[in-house]
Amino acid sequence: MPKDVIIACDFSSRNETMDFLDLFAGERKPFVKIGMELFYSEGPSIVREIRARGHRIFLDLKLHDIPNTVRKACRALSGLDIDMCNVHAAGTVEMMCAALEGLTRPDGTRALLIAVTQLTSTSEESMRSQLMIDAPMEEVIARYASNARAAGLDGVVCSPLEAGLVKKACGQDFLAVTPGIRFEGSSKDDQARITTPSRAREIGSDYIVVGRPVTAAPDPAAAYARCLEDFLNFD
Repeated sequence: MPKDVIIACDFSSRNETMDFLDLFAGERKPFVKIGMELFYSEGPSIVREIRARGHRIFLDLKLHDIPNTVRKACRALSGLDIDMCNVHAAGTVEMMCAALEGLTRPDGTRALLIAVTQLTSTSEESMRSQLMIDAPMEEVIARYASNARAAGLDGVVCSPLEAGLVKKACGQDFLAVTPGIRFEGSSKDDQARITTPSRAREIGSDYIVVGRPVTAAPDPAAAYARCLEDFLNFD
């Protein structure tokens, strides 16, 4: 399974996004994440435009609703040329099965479908006190990942600290897509469970999702190259 670095394009407008992507003209085309802010601001057209530039796309909408609604939403998304999208594992196995059904096109093709276990901003303390989940974080992650595997999904979104746990519970072919990536010595921002690109590789991440350490860097192209070098030994 090839590994890659995904840049989180968490911008509010098309112009800001395209100005950022212009920094990579003539370079290796980054795999990019389009999240809620950008998609809700610009709609499906932003997906098509970024795709036309030659970028692979992870559409990060974290769907979580009743199975029928999620099935229909994924059916709509199946018409976009994306490489990966996601749902919340907390929506149950039934909901994840419905998502997979909706995402699969009549010819059997589909984007990769992964499930969010627990957000990397969620600490075990907040999970217990606010979400009333009393099991340890590692047990919750393993169970949610196992549920996603049972539903036929391709992998999960989890903290890089839990990538090895996911592999142990679900097998080496089950994807661990991990945000919460920071360079050594940089700010944690609003993340609670983080690590560096090189450590994420060692633990077992297949894809790392990197936002502000690249997008807010003085030289985003250089920061991206550093991620590639650290995570893929790529130069």
